[in-house]
Amino acid sequence: MRSLVRLPLAERPAPEPPARAEDATSAVPRVLDLTLRIGELLLAGGEGAEDVEAAMFGVAHAYGLARCEATVTFTLISITHQPSLVDPPVSLSRTVRRRGTDYNRLTAVFQLVDDISHGEVTLEDAYGRLATIRRNRHPYAKWQLTIASGLLAGAASTLVGGNWQVFLLAVIGAMVGDRLAWLAAGRGLPEFYQFVAAAMAPALVGVGWAAGHTSGADERQAAAMITGGLFALLPGRALVAGVQDGLTGYYLTASARLLEVVYLSVGIVVGVLAVLYFGETSGVRLDPDVVERATRPGVQLAAALLLSLTFCVLLQQPRRTVLPATLNGGVAWLIYGAMHDTAGLSPFAATAVGAGMVGLFAQLQSRYRFTSSLPYVTAAIGPLLPGGAVYLGLLGFAQGSVNTGLENLLTAVTLALAIAIGVNLGSETARLFINPPTPTPRRGAKRTRGF
Repeated sequence: MRSLVRLPLAERPAPEPPARAEDATSAVPRVLDLTLRIGELLLAGGEGAEDVEAAMFGVAHAYGLARCEATVTFTLISITHQPSLVDPPVSLSRTVRRRGTDYNRLTAVFQLVDDISHGEVTLEDAYGRLATIRRNRHPYAKWQLTIASGLLAGAASTLVGGNWQVFLLAVIGAMVGDRLAWLAAGRGLPEFYQFVAAAMAPALVGVGWAAGHTSGADERQAAAMITGGLFALLPGRALVAGVQDGLTGYYLTASARLLEVVYLSVGIVVGVLAVLYFGETSGVRLDPDVVERATRPGVQLAAALLLSLTFCVLLQQPRRTVLPATLNGGVAWLIYGAMHDTAGLSPFAATAVGAGMVGLFAQLQSRYRFTSSLPYVTAAIGPLLPGGAVYLGLLGFAQGSVNTGLENLLTAVTLALAIAIGVNLGSETARLFINPPTPTPRRGAKRTRGF
């Protein structure tokens, strides 16, 4: 379907008549409505615009609607069907108002699309299954998500050199921040303020620790504590999806996703920077030179696996995808450690290669399972997120060193782009060897060449 989507409407081959008892073309509005509802769930779940468009085209194609054009943007999706050049077109559209992270629902929608494409589901049965998917509860309760958020922060603090005390305090700070975010969400505050509230709690715990301890080792533990809390908040999922949309030629959707990343990141910056500035004015001194990664390969690998595991819980992934995604995150961290710590290569190269292997394995797993690659990608890139660079940048601003802050934040942005590009390149490598080469290039490639 992805290859056909990249073809202009006039050049697409006519589909084979579907072997169905009912005449699907007599219910064009219902087919288009079902297609839009499926696309809405996929887009709201964080799927890339190209895959959403391909899934919509696949559903319409399976029910006998050949001449269809789907348009996917960040908040609006539409589809148009024109039976022939002389018949009037039928167009429907839907607005995506609510977005949520539930990869269990996303996987179920992909399974429905796969069954529809194989002609195993009638139109009415598809509506019934879609309604069941919408009604299904999340696989993990709120208290489980809170515990997972705390363990994720504790594992991230261990990655940057924290000890067992820092692990426990990071867990407490992240859990408090998660509860504050839930409270802000219950009051109807926008997601920006939810991130502000969630970022302040770990920073308060770290500043409080630094206020009671003055040695260099204790400052390192405070820095690890705050950095661990940042890992649970960095919007890696939206960043990967935004860069993927940009690389595949969906520039409008990519711009909107990246703007969302900017706003959420600014929320994190505001929350942490307010606490750091308060600590600096109160006499709590945090030294940026003590922030470094400790060389503990076994401990760090266990922490990376725990971080990926807890990320799976936060993303509401199906239980069958948790183990592959966790192992994928461990492999990414091993590659990063081997290239950066052992071989002495740059963090950008090590991050890009580690993320590339994540994208490659995720694409292979998704093709084997006939589902989305997001459950195998998002949690696995967790150990590679640039939490330490973000913390150093915010600390530089809090201490009045604007140049140092900008330098570290630019490093964080560079590492984030390395993750996103690496994941996309790994996915494209897998697609290159899985699918036979076709003479039809992508839309983005055609526009780049100016044709």
